[in-house]
Amino acid sequence: MNRILVIRGGAIGDFFLTLPALKALREAYPDARIEILGYKHIAVVAENRFYAQAVRSIENGSLASFFAKDSELPAELAGYFASFDLIVSYLYDSDRIFESNLRRCGVENLLCGPAKIIEKSGHAARQLARPIEQLGITVADLTEEIFFTADDRQFAQEFLRRSSQSILAIHPGSGSKEKNWPLENWIELVSSKDHSSKAEGELGHMGKQFSLVVVSGEADKAQTAELEYDWKDRGVWFAKNLPLPHLAAVLEPTIFVGHDSGISHLAAAAGANCILLFGPTDPNVWAPRNENVRVLQAQSGSLNDLDIAEVRAAVTTALRPARSGTQ
Repeated sequence: MNRILVIRGGAIGDFFLTLPALKALREAYPDARIEILGYKHIAVVAENRFYAQAVRSIENGSLASFFAKDSELPAELAGYFASFDLIVSYLYDSDRIFESNLRRCGVENLLCGPAKIIEKSGHAARQLARPIEQLGITVADLTEEIFFTADDRQFAQEFLRRSSQSILAIHPGSGSKEKNWPLENWIELVSSKDHSSKAEGELGHMGKQFSLVVVSGEADKAQTAELEYDWKDRGVWFAKNLPLPHLAAVLEPTIFVGHDSGISHLAAAAGANCILLFGPTDPNVWAPRNENVRVLQAQSGSLNDLDIAEVRAAVTTALRPARSGTQ
């Protein structure tokens, strides 16, 4: 097992839910060269950060031939796959055409993970660990972790301007409208009665002072634009489309509030004090298993029914020890 390839597509959350399996694999083969074939902007959180030495883009036109039966396989890619002692693939391959083509290249040791999570089959990270456990490796720790470089931490220090206050980070978006708490609730959660303050926020009537970071990506443009307008005089920091390792370092010292989303997994893996709002999805399957995560769930299944007072109380409790630690 000198060379190992892990093929992992999917969204941000899918990748982070696979980290416990990757960590167990790395610990079992500490001297192996591990590479990841995936989306580079996501898998970068693992590149030269403990998990893998290299990441190769899955967005390669030549790869399409591996999904066609009896196709002519590009020599360069065929040789690349054949160079590995083990390949672990999480690609959807119901007809096993991809698997067959890999074996045509000379790949002997191939393990295939679940391409789709089954809700009634346990936590997603446990399901994704099964191919690693086929190697006789025990995946006991299902927590997610990201390892920072000096550049990541330097970026975070400059972005946060070495704030001495508690930092509240919110991500009002996700990949699905049904998983989002209404935007007006986010606005009310952190709005101050006194809008004259230009540098600090207040958590409603509680008067807890903090610096505010709003996380946004491509899918959150409309929500972010509205918040930028509403909070234009509040000194809010907007973390827009940051590279994931830099965003993780920014979130590390924060109290983070988000949904069932990939960014929430990123925040949990970074070590942020996370309060995650769940509605239609099951946190027993999809929420990070990290101890720094608290889940607030709408029992009706609709996040419209999750009360602002409940979220505010959780944030206020989290801010209290955070503030005492900064004084």
